[in-house]
Amino acid sequence: MTTVRRCDWVGADPLYLAYHDQEWGVPLHDDRRLFEMLILEGAQAGLSWITILRKRDTYRQAFDNFEAVKIAGYNERKIETLLANPGIVRNRRKVEAAILNARACLAVQQEFGSFDAYIWQFVGGQPRQNAWRTLAEIPVQTPESEEMSKDLLKRGFKFVGPTICYAFMQATGLVNDHLVNCFRYKEMGAG
Repeated sequence: MTTVRRCDWVGADPLYLAYHDQEWGVPLHDDRRLFEMLILEGAQAGLSWITILRKRDTYRQAFDNFEAVKIAGYNERKIETLLANPGIVRNRRKVEAAILNARACLAVQQEFGSFDAYIWQFVGGQPRQNAWRTLAEIPVQTPESEEMSKDLLKRGFKFVGPTICYAFMQATGLVNDHLVNCFRYKEMGAG
């Protein structure tokens, strides 16, 4: 019986396994999903990613399936409703950041034609193929994530520091950070 090799961070949780095997590192080019991942990565700040994965479906319901136009129009009453929802991270700063980020995302779409075109410029439009052998080799931020963070902040985005941006880049396939011995490594175009 052959054992499937995965990245060392995955663990045994079925939700984490499915996320790693089907989503993490897959190049994403859908504006709504990119925006969703940016918001979720920001919500994760200070928490574990599995916590956010477990809350993701509730986030999608609570935040109108991450439709930036709808979120940009949220008012104080909607913020209070969100803060009362135990299925999301009830942090006022993170909830308010999602609204500001939706407004900033709409401005980016207006300027660049899509959030996708804007985000992918930070890696020249192609996934960066890394070749890490151990988790210890993987950086928590890179010059590209620092540049992305700086530009997002300049445009009014919140909860988008360079570490959050790098996690976002990993999750959305801007970089292939699957370990070289992981079965997904070659599937993501490396090797």
